[in-house]
Amino acid sequence: MSGEATLCSKDLATVGAALRWGAARLARAGIAEPRREARLLLALATGVEPGVILGYPERELDAAAQQLLVPLVERRAAREPFSRIAGRRQFWSLDLEISADTLDPRPDSETLVEMALASLPDRRAALRILDLGTGSGALLLALLKEMPRAIGLGVDLLPGAAATARRNAATLGLGRRALFLGGSWGQAISSGWADVILANPPYIITSEIDRLAPEVARYEPRMALDGGPDGLGAYRELVNEIPRLLAPGGIVVLEVGAGRADPVTELLVKAGLVLRGVRRDLAGIERCIAAASPEGRPSR
Repeated sequence: MSGEATLCSKDLATVGAALRWGAARLARAGIAEPRREARLLLALATGVEPGVILGYPERELDAAAQQLLVPLVERRAAREPFSRIAGRRQFWSLDLEISADTLDPRPDSETLVEMALASLPDRRAALRILDLGTGSGALLLALLKEMPRAIGLGVDLLPGAAATARRNAATLGLGRRALFLGGSWGQAISSGWADVILANPPYIITSEIDRLAPEVARYEPRMALDGGPDGLGAYRELVNEIPRLLAPGGIVVLEVGAGRADPVTELLVKAGLVLRGVRRDLAGIERCIAAASPEGRPSR
């Protein structure tokens, strides 16, 4: 039975009543932290900050907000992530648009940004950054924010993702330093162009995708998840391109799934790159690998 079927007028009459109804509906759907999520959805429906919801529970909820809230709660009850409902995600303090063609960037991926910055001690260097499989542009735009003289190119197989990343760059005031293209990895890019390569490629084993949380399995673009029968298919393609794309002394930083650090490291070393290190995320999982061309770090 849907939440709408049991609604009566008093359920949504005030902010407090609507919050109680939303939390109960989400709890029945098995959503963790239902009250917090109901508050976020109510804030989205009313156009106010979430903190305001708690401060004025007695405030009447107008009919327009009521009409907006109910379908939002039902979407979340169907396990659509809040970030997808809102169409936005905070990443590295950046407010990013996301779309059906982009992954929802998660905090674990900030580990890649941290590792890239740690590998590039001169943040004012005029480097060229290449983001392969750019999605929303999160990784590239985070690095450009920290490196004011760098320029970047993001490539994604899905044209819709490249368009989303382009809008994000413009909104963040980074559009003059970032270019986004639709295409397959680095096939259309000149040899030796990149001082830095970033990538968060698909790494979920195909047979495991449907067993992931519904928020991921149902709503993330499958192409951005599917790493093939062993989760390494995209990495094999990447290592065929990376040595050609890297400038002398360039570095590459790759995100990897749990348990994938060793096989991905082996692929990079076999391709002639020098391992720079492995970095763990906040959960202690080996999440990122940095490697470099044999000449060392970028000197530009």
